[in-house]
Amino acid sequence: MSIIYNEINKIFFLNTNNTSYQMQIDELGFLIHIYYGKKIIGDASYNVILKDRGFSGNPYELQDDRKYSLDTLPQEYSFHGSGDYRATAFDVKDENNVSGCDLRYKSHRIEDYKYSLNGLPTVYSDNAQTLIITLYDKRINLTVDLYYGVIEEKDCITRAVKITNLSQNDIILSSAFSTQIDMLYGDYDVIHFYGRYARERTKERAHIKHGRFSIGSCRGASSHQHNPFIIVAQSDTNEYYGDCLGFSFIYSGNFSFVAEKDQINQTRFLMGIQNERLEYSLSKNEIFIAPEVAMIYTENGLENLSHKFHDLIRNNVCRGKYKLIRRPILINNWEATYFDFNGDKIFEIARKASKLGVEMMVLDDGWFGNRNSDKESLGDWFVNEKKLGGTLKELSEKIQSLGMKFGIWIEPEMINENSELYKLHSDWVLKIPDKNPVVSRNQLVLDFSRKEVVDYLFNQIVKVIDNANISYIKMDMNRSLNDIFSAVKGKPSEGKILYKYMLGVYDFMERIINKYDDLFIEGCSGGGARFDAGMLYYCPQIWCSDNTDAISRIHIQYGTSFGYPISSVGSHVSAVPNHQTGRSVDLKTRAIVAMAGNFGYELDLSLLTEVEQEEVRQNIKDYKKYWSLIHNGKYYRLNDCETDLKKAAWLFVSKDKTEALLNVVNLYSDHNEPIEYIKLRGLDDKAVYNANGKKYYGSDLMYAGIPLEFMEEQYKAYQIYFKIK
Repeated sequence: MSIIYNEINKIFFLNTNNTSYQMQIDELGFLIHIYYGKKIIGDASYNVILKDRGFSGNPYELQDDRKYSLDTLPQEYSFHGSGDYRATAFDVKDENNVSGCDLRYKSHRIEDYKYSLNGLPTVYSDNAQTLIITLYDKRINLTVDLYYGVIEEKDCITRAVKITNLSQNDIILSSAFSTQIDMLYGDYDVIHFYGRYARERTKERAHIKHGRFSIGSCRGASSHQHNPFIIVAQSDTNEYYGDCLGFSFIYSGNFSFVAEKDQINQTRFLMGIQNERLEYSLSKNEIFIAPEVAMIYTENGLENLSHKFHDLIRNNVCRGKYKLIRRPILINNWEATYFDFNGDKIFEIARKASKLGVEMMVLDDGWFGNRNSDKESLGDWFVNEKKLGGTLKELSEKIQSLGMKFGIWIEPEMINENSELYKLHSDWVLKIPDKNPVVSRNQLVLDFSRKEVVDYLFNQIVKVIDNANISYIKMDMNRSLNDIFSAVKGKPSEGKILYKYMLGVYDFMERIINKYDDLFIEGCSGGGARFDAGMLYYCPQIWCSDNTDAISRIHIQYGTSFGYPISSVGSHVSAVPNHQTGRSVDLKTRAIVAMAGNFGYELDLSLLTEVEQEEVRQNIKDYKKYWSLIHNGKYYRLNDCETDLKKAAWLFVSKDKTEALLNVVNLYSDHNEPIEYIKLRGLDDKAVYNANGKKYYGSDLMYAGIPLEFMEEQYKAYQIYFKIK
């Protein structure tokens, strides 16, 4: 059993294959956090020591015992009003706008399944247990259910929270984090992944000093700027050694991560929905569910933590037909044509691509309404037959006659004021009365917190899919949310609208995937503004970034690899000079970088020479040959390309260790350079690997290393395939 409750000591034990998580109900009914880390045999409650720290409040029942204070004790789910002055997980206001509660243990139950959350994505497993601990506040009359899912073989513990208002009056949630971890001691760094549009998920390591450190998003999406995957690591932790704990928020909207080192060197970590402007009202019997956080601990460094999250997301978050199989190699017309195309031009792109081995044609923005620029027709999801020179079905059938699949781009959450839909339903947008809205990319945002809006968009997209035999959808979202006001009765708060908006997006996607078993959906939000585990529950692949430059992508994909598997990355070979950076990189390098993801093309193939076309054919053959190794094998970061400015090197190793693929890109060239070496990882020590006519023992490749090929030209790249024969 992975969950055990000791009734004598009132201790909960949550055990995975390699980790232990412990908490205790104390004499006053408070839930005290004891331990989370490497698996231990006994309980660690002896480490929780009471001591008078001065000016720390005491519960009323123990007002003469100054040693007992929730201001200094490690807690499982802290709350405002307890005398704890640190960052707290939970805060609520009563009908008189008075903040403060007193959460005490009421009951618990253990179930032999992994819980799910209504309307929200979660980790799933057929071999898991669930613990639900109910806390109760009698003054307000509310319950807080703490959900724990334990998946032993994945070393994963999940957390979520359900709050229920049992009173006769409305209450307001001011804060409702999904998870809290209090560490009694330790010197910690937070590794997070910041960025901007077209330069997402750059690794940054910050040492946690006394005080609070926080990051997050209030943009209505998880954002380009910060990613909801965070690593907490001991300060001496590196790729191959040391304690580290990963937090992955299974949610695609606003989020917050807070770390605080307190007066006695304890460190608290919180993760959940951004509480800024949350103010979420609950009427009688209404429920709020704080989305899930998946947590994994390892003492074996960042590499091992990444491998565990890759395995979890690939197998226990992603769903559907395409989560484990090879996806079609596609070509997208966007960078080849932008809005300037017709049906003949799209077919010609597909015809040339099919001869090179490409398997799917994706028609990007501009096929609907009167859409010839980004200023018009978003929301008008009917086919522009005049522009295409026929129906979408006719174009689809012509492309399928080439032996290719056909897909389209959509952006259902957005609308232009210059559209038929806006003329009919201007009240369907997020817009504050008597205020000019903030626009972005000439777009406003449809109010997906309203069911009638979601229903309408779903029905419109279904008509398109049903009438054109669509195999693939790229679902985009190209702006942050602003002017959060919904034209519905009851005047919901900004936080409530944003939360229900995200539920509306999830509902839209769930209905699409339930209706079409064979449909392949790729997520996108201006590239990587929704690259998160919540979105991967609905689509097994996300467009990693709108920046398609191979050298930029090395850095973006490097940061992404810490929390997300290669199988989740959408990555294309694009034109040169690159449309985002102006940089020119040869076709081989672009292909090698794009192979660290789901391979495709985004360029005008008619501009390629015969030699380049033959190279495309070979690249596609290579990708097919290496696909299983790349997507199902283990991914190793062989150097830190953020600090090593001379090269980028990464490795794929099959699960059985019989084959490996080394990838190297030269980032900087100079005259008379010294020879550089790289040590491989994850091989079989005693096995003999063959590569390019040479034989190597696995131990030699890993411990003695291998010299890198000398490349005089900057941005050149190569691959070496190793196989046991």
